[in-house]
Amino acid sequence: MTTLTMAVRGSVTTLDARARRVLFDRATSADDLVRERTGRIIARVRADGDDALRALALEYDGVALESLEVPRTAWRAALDALDPGVRRSLERAAANIRQVHQAFRPVASEVTTADGVVIGRRPDPLGRVGVYAPGGRATYPSSLLMGVVPARVAGVAEVIVCTPPTPNGRPSPVLLAAAELAGADRLFVVGGAGAVAAMAYGTATIPAVDRIVGPGNAYVAEAKVQVSSVTAIDSPAGPSELLIIADDTAAPDVIARELLAQAEHDPVAAVVLVSTSAALLDAVAQRLAEMVPLEPRGQVIAAAFAARGALLLAASMTEAVSFSNAWAPEHLLVATRDPDALVPSLRNAGTIFVGACASVAFGDYLTGANHVLPTGGLARAYSGLSTVDFYRWTTWQRVDRNAAARLAADVGVLADAEGLPAHAAAARQWAAEAP
Repeated sequence: MTTLTMAVRGSVTTLDARARRVLFDRATSADDLVRERTGRIIARVRADGDDALRALALEYDGVALESLEVPRTAWRAALDALDPGVRRSLERAAANIRQVHQAFRPVASEVTTADGVVIGRRPDPLGRVGVYAPGGRATYPSSLLMGVVPARVAGVAEVIVCTPPTPNGRPSPVLLAAAELAGADRLFVVGGAGAVAAMAYGTATIPAVDRIVGPGNAYVAEAKVQVSSVTAIDSPAGPSELLIIADDTAAPDVIARELLAQAEHDPVAAVVLVSTSAALLDAVAQRLAEMVPLEPRGQVIAAAFAARGALLLAASMTEAVSFSNAWAPEHLLVATRDPDALVPSLRNAGTIFVGACASVAFGDYLTGANHVLPTGGLARAYSGLSTVDFYRWTTWQRVDRNAAARLAADVGVLADAEGLPAHAAAARQWAAEAP
């Protein structure tokens, strides 16, 4: 029987320092070489704009771009020529994404903190958003939908897309079709760190945006971090992650398939199974050893298991939940006897898939929930992409004269305590208005 190498195999309780480093050191910051190269690319785009983008396309993609922008007529032609089955699936995905994100739109609110004092807050859509759609070694129209549709639902005034060229100098036709379905405004055939720099700083052709969203390779992720002082980003992103919590009721084949699906993304994808059943862990290990050699992307999967794969035994569900909350996975699948019972105690996950039938693949494509999610443990502080990411909040305050008089004394005291006499005087001028 073929053997399969797992980076970590053992017990949650007895993980040693090496195993913990393998599992928990998933920081999304790039290595020094990627960081340096990304910085140089950003500097070139800032200095030379469109000329730099054309030069970068020739250097990295091997294409001489006639135009950086793809006209809308080409999008419509791509959609008309799309395989009917693919079009139907994309339309269904877009409709579900639209429905989910419409339901979660934020709303304005006001609160009265004292008589005559009203504080309000409203969500205002951003003016322009840039969506990065990967399209180099693999094409992800689903990611384009996940970025563009929520922005449209939020009411963003203009949504632009950047995606790398194929060898013929154009984006993948399925990406063009997805852009038309999603309702993007403009699309540019520019990829990598150069695209991020162009959207952050603007060029003669590509306008600067208020926020950049969407996944990409290590250079795209690093570029987003480097421009985040200039424009907002969704979150730093790294390789795909999956944590499965399972008990003895889980089917080994189902669990193995989920692990394979996420491991095929990237040789450094992180895939972990935590189970209270030693028998399940052994059965899954056996099935993986049998299945990986048969997978078209078997080499990628095997590399991911060897680099960041783990099969861990938990003493209890409490221990499994505690590990999950500490590991903070991008995707969390709960395949237990009563998965709903665990959900209230599970935190720090990009998305929780409740029950073995809730395959992560469904969330990647069709349920309507967003698949642009935090990785590298950043789910401790970041959330998945949603309409909230496409608003900024405007706050207002109303204070009537009587309320101003009642506030004056205490504000004056606090301002004096901070050594700000002009603040104190500004407040106390209303004290005489007290009823």
